Amino acid sequence: MNKQRAKEIAASPVMANVTCDGMPVYIQHIDDDNDMARIYPLSQPDQEMSVPVASLREHGEY
Repeated sequence: MNKQRAKEIAASPVMANVTCDGMPVYIQHIDDDNDMARIYPLSQPDQEMSVPVASLREHGEY
Protein backbone atom coordinates (compact mmCIF):
# COMPACT_ATOMS: atom_id res chain seq x y z
CA MET A 1 0.00 0.00 0.00
CA ASN A 2 1.26 3.49 -0.64
CA LYS A 3 1.69 5.99 2.17
CA GLN A 4 -0.97 8.42 0.92
CA ARG A 5 -3.65 5.71 0.79
CA ALA A 6 -2.68 4.48 4.26
CA LYS A 7 -3.06 8.05 5.59
CA GLU A 8 -6.51 8.32 3.95
CA ILE A 9 -7.61 5.07 5.59
CA ALA A 10 -6.25 6.12 8.99
CA ALA A 11 -8.15 9.43 8.80
CA SER A 12 -11.40 7.92 7.56
CA PRO A 13 -14.28 7.12 9.93
CA VAL A 14 -15.14 4.16 7.68
CA MET A 15 -13.48 0.86 8.54
CA ALA A 16 -11.37 -0.44 5.64
CA ASN A 17 -10.43 -4.06 5.05
CA VAL A 18 -6.66 -3.89 5.58
CA THR A 19 -4.33 -6.74 6.41
CA CYS A 20 -0.72 -7.11 7.43
CA ASP A 21 0.76 -10.57 6.83
CA GLY A 22 -2.78 -11.85 6.29
CA MET A 23 -4.06 -10.53 9.63
CA PRO A 24 -6.89 -7.94 9.65
CA VAL A 25 -5.57 -4.72 11.22
CA TYR A 26 -6.61 -1.19 12.13
CA ILE A 27 -4.32 1.66 11.07
CA GLN A 28 -3.90 4.19 13.88
CA HIS A 29 -1.23 6.50 12.50
CA ILE A 30 1.25 6.91 9.65
CA ASP A 31 4.76 8.19 10.40
CA ASP A 32 5.74 10.31 7.37
CA ASP A 33 9.41 10.44 8.30
CA ASN A 34 10.10 6.73 8.07
CA ASP A 35 7.10 5.28 6.16
CA MET A 36 5.94 3.24 9.13
CA ALA A 37 2.36 2.57 10.19
CA ARG A 38 1.15 2.21 13.78
CA ILE A 39 -1.39 -0.62 13.69
CA TYR A 40 -3.08 -3.23 15.83
CA PRO A 41 -4.79 -6.53 14.98
CA LEU A 42 -8.57 -6.23 15.08
CA SER A 43 -8.70 -9.32 17.30
CA GLN A 44 -6.11 -7.91 19.75
CA PRO A 45 -6.43 -4.11 20.10
CA ASP A 46 -3.91 -4.10 22.95
CA GLN A 47 -1.14 -5.45 20.68
CA GLU A 48 -0.02 -2.24 18.96
CA MET A 49 2.95 -2.44 16.62
CA SER A 50 4.81 -0.45 13.99
CA VAL A 51 5.19 -1.95 10.52
CA PRO A 52 6.37 -0.66 7.13
CA VAL A 53 3.50 0.90 5.15
CA ALA A 54 4.51 -1.35 2.24
CA SER A 55 3.52 -4.42 4.29
CA LEU A 56 -0.14 -3.32 4.42
CA ARG A 57 -2.67 -4.64 1.91
CA GLU A 58 -6.12 -3.21 1.21
CA HIS A 59 -8.85 -5.61 0.15
CA GLY A 60 -12.35 -4.96 -1.24
CA GLU A 61 -15.30 -3.75 0.82
CA TYR A 62 -15.26 -4.69 4.50
